Amino acid sequence: MKRIPVLLAEDHTVVREGLRVLLEVEDDIEVVGEANTGRQAVELAKKLHPAVVVMDIAMPILNGLEATRQILKVVPTVKVLILSAHSDDVYIDELIAIGASGYITKQSSAEVLSRAIREIQKGGIFFGPSISKRLHTRNRKSLNSKGRIKKQNVRLSSREAEILQLIAEGQANKQIAAELGISIKTVEKHRQHLMEKLNIHDIAGLTRYAIS
Repeated sequence: MKRIPVLLAEDHTVVREGLRVLLEVEDDIEVVGEANTGRQAVELAKKLHPAVVVMDIAMPILNGLEATRQILKVVPTVKVLILSAHSDDVYIDELIAIGASGYITKQSSAEVLSRAIREIQKGGIFFGPSISKRLHTRNRKSLNSKGRIKKQNVRLSSREAEILQLIAEGQANKQIAAELGISIKTVEKHRQHLMEKLNIHDIAGLTRYAIS
């Protein structure tokens, strides 16, 4: 039997190791890699070409949402399953919009996790029971006239989202420049564009927005 190659992206070591143990008892699933930052998840996805990436949202360096966006751009054959402690509608809507194939919470059972991996690997969509029920309940109210989810958030570019997260993590321009391999001047320009796009008029306000 050909096993489903899975990449785990989770920054807490004990959680990641637990997920590996849970999945490796399944005859048809194989953990081929582990990432502890969003950026590492993107690099390993490009290198390993797993069938499924199990992705946490709250990842350092590059959050799970932006890592998912980048993975799906560079390796479009990969399916991404979100496994997160967060189940806020704003996360779910955004991840659906960028192409994640499933979303379950960390309160889910091992059986639900395995079933989700199998389902999305076959090309399906999978939401955990509590999320699925909530989406069903509110969809009639949240869809616009074209049947699409209403979007109120400002759309940021991939680079802007990266810089915003690093700002939230408290990194200075010099540190951000080194992390992203760009000049300090370029970081400053991105900060300015973010402030203009978000209608924020000072660095303190931008930092508060980034953290939120």
